[in-house]
Amino acid sequence: MQGKLIFVAGAAVGYVLGSRAGHQRYEQIAAGASKFWNSRSVQKQVVKVEQAAEAVLPKVVTGLFHVVVWAVKKLFGIQTKQRPATGR
Repeated sequence: MQGKLIFVAGAAVGYVLGSRAGHQRYEQIAAGASKFWNSRSVQKQVVKVEQAAEAVLPKVVTGLFHVVVWAVKKLFGIQTKQRPATGR
């Protein structure tokens, strides 16, 4: 969701700058942004973020699943049987 928001904000800024300065200036700004995004240092950071997300994402999804199950049980008043204590 945050990525979509950033994309929309970037598109809006690009549109405003492009419409005020003309198409040629817009192309100049777009080329500079593309050059920056495709630079080696930025792409190294992109790879790091992707790897971090791949490591964390399964835990986040599992946690969200448990929260949703808990919320549905609360909402509908579903009670689960308590597991007997194992003497551990």
